[in-house]
Amino acid sequence: MHVSLLVRGSIKCHFPSSFSNEVIRQAINKVKHRISSRCSVYPPLNPFLSSRCQQSSSAMEQAAVVPESPAEVNSAASEEKTAEKEATETGKRKSDEPHEPEAKGRGKRRRGGGGKNLRRGERYIPPPQKRNPGVSFSQEHFDETSYYFEGGLRKVCPYYFDFKTYCKGRWIGKSLLEVFKSEFRSESIEYYEKAVKEGRIRLNETPVEDLSVVLRNNDLMKNTVHRHEPPVVCTPLEILADDGEVLVVNKPASIPVHPCGRFRHNTVIFILGKERGISELHTVHRLDRLTSGVLLFARTLETSKKLDQLVRDRQLEKEYVCRVEGEFPEGELICEEPILVVSFKIGLCRVDPKGKECRTVFQRLSFNGKNSVVRCLPLTGRTHQIRVHLQYLGFPIINDPIYGSSAWGPRRGKGGLVEKSNEELLQALVEEHRSQETLHMLDIPDDVIGIGKEAEEVKTSGKVDEFEGNTSKEINRTQTDTQVPTRSEMVNQGCTNINPKSTPLTSPTNSNGSQTEATDSTPKTPLGTRDHLCSECKLIRLDPTDKELVMYLHALRYKGPDFEYSTSLPDWAKEDWVEAD
Repeated sequence: MHVSLLVRGSIKCHFPSSFSNEVIRQAINKVKHRISSRCSVYPPLNPFLSSRCQQSSSAMEQAAVVPESPAEVNSAASEEKTAEKEATETGKRKSDEPHEPEAKGRGKRRRGGGGKNLRRGERYIPPPQKRNPGVSFSQEHFDETSYYFEGGLRKVCPYYFDFKTYCKGRWIGKSLLEVFKSEFRSESIEYYEKAVKEGRIRLNETPVEDLSVVLRNNDLMKNTVHRHEPPVVCTPLEILADDGEVLVVNKPASIPVHPCGRFRHNTVIFILGKERGISELHTVHRLDRLTSGVLLFARTLETSKKLDQLVRDRQLEKEYVCRVEGEFPEGELICEEPILVVSFKIGLCRVDPKGKECRTVFQRLSFNGKNSVVRCLPLTGRTHQIRVHLQYLGFPIINDPIYGSSAWGPRRGKGGLVEKSNEELLQALVEEHRSQETLHMLDIPDDVIGIGKEAEEVKTSGKVDEFEGNTSKEINRTQTDTQVPTRSEMVNQGCTNINPKSTPLTSPTNSNGSQTEATDSTPKTPLGTRDHLCSECKLIRLDPTDKELVMYLHALRYKGPDFEYSTSLPDWAKEDWVEAD
C-alpha cells in the first residue's frame, strides 16, 4: 500500500509499502488533528477556509504515489514542525503577512533607482555612499595636475576639481539659491547661475537646471571649479627613515601635511605620491603648515595603531627648537598654564582656567642680542601648545601670524591678559591681517569671516580675493592677458628660473621633467589659458615672502621606546645666523 499525504498543498508525507495499515491510519489521524487545531487557533480571514481544511484532510487517505524513503518522511514532518513553531512565535501565519501588490500595466507609478516608488515630480535620492575607512588617495588623484618651479617656490598648475558635500541638516528644505547665498559666499550668485548653465553644479550626479531646486536629506552636491593652489617652498622632502613600517620625513615649512583648505597637491601626502610613488600612508601626528621638522607616517594600519597608542600613553618624547623675540631667561623654565581652544576651524587657542592641563619645559640655547633660540619639550600634546605658552611668557615665536599678532592687545597676550572676548579676539585677528593683506596666512575657511562684506568690496576695489575669502597683494589682469608663469627646473636640489622665451608652453611636467597628462573626468584647460568663469584667473598674485612662508619653529627630535628620529638644526637656529633684511 502506498499513501501520500498532501497538507494544504505544501507538505507531502510518503509511506513505503512496508508500513502497516494501522501505522498509516494513526499518522493520518495525527495530521488531521494538527490541521483542525491550526484552523481553530488561527481563525481564517476567509470564511471558506475552514471547510477547505476539512476537505483537504478527508482527501488525504485517497492519494497514492510512488514509495519514498523514510528519510523523506522525517524531512516533511520536520518542515511541518518548523512552520508550526514560527507561527506560534510570531502569532501570525505566512499567508497573513502583507505582500507587495503586483504591478499592473495601467496606473503603475514611476520608479527611481533601487525600485523606489516616486510621485510625479519627485526626485530620486540615492542612499549615501559608505566611506572607505582606509587611505583614500591614489595615483588617479596624484595625476590631476602637475607642478612647476619658479622663484624658489613649488607651484601647481591650475586644474578642474569636484568639490563634493552631502546636504547638511540645516540645508534641508532650502533651495540651492538660498544655500549659496548664505554658505558659499566666496562667489557671486551670478557666477553660480553661469555654472549651472554649463553643467558644473550637479545634484546626485544629475546636472542642476535651476537654482530653485529644493534640497532634501542625503542629496549629494558637486561643484566643478577651476582650482588654484597657493605656492610653497621648493625645498625637497628629505626622507629620514623608511623601514617598510614607518616613513619619516623632514617637512619643510609652508607645506601642509595633508589636503586642507586651499591646499591639495602642495601637501606632503601628495608630493610623496607624485614624486616618489609613495602612497597609502597613515598620519601619526601633524605639524602646523608653517612648522618644519620630523614628521612620522605609518606604512601599515597595525603600525599606525601601535604609534597612536604610544602618543596616547605619552611614551613619545618630542623636542622642538624655535627662535623667539627678546632675551629668554637662562636656565630651565616650565609653563603649566591650561589651554582652551577658541576656534577649532583655525585652531586658535588661549590660556584659560577652563582649558586642558598642559606642561612645557623650555631652555634657552642662545641669544644674539635681539632674539633667542629656545629648546622646547612639550610633555602634553595640546593644539599650538608651544606657541601659546611662549606667547603667555612674553616671548612669541618670530613670524607667528597668530600668537605674535597685535590683535591680542598692547601686551600681545603676555600673562594671559587679553581684554577681549573670544569672538572679539577672532575678529580683531582677521581685521589685522586683512589690513596687511596677509589674511591667507591664517588659513581661515569662508564661513568664519565676513565673506559677504568682502564680496561687496571686490566689486568696487578689486583688492579682495574672491576664492576662499582671502586677501592678498594682487593686480587685475586685462581681458587679453592669458600668460601663465613658465616652468623652471630644480637644479642640484635648488631652484633656478628659466628664461620664459626659451621654454615654450607645453604640457605640465613633473619635477623630473617628464611630461604628464591629466586624466580627470572634467573639462581640461591647457597650460597657458584660463577658465572664463574663474575669478582667480583674472588675478596675478605676488609671490609670498619668506616671512609668510616660514615660522621659526622646528620639530627637532621624536623618540619612542625603541626608536629615535632627528634632523640637524635649521639655519635660523644656529648661533652664527644673521637675519636677512
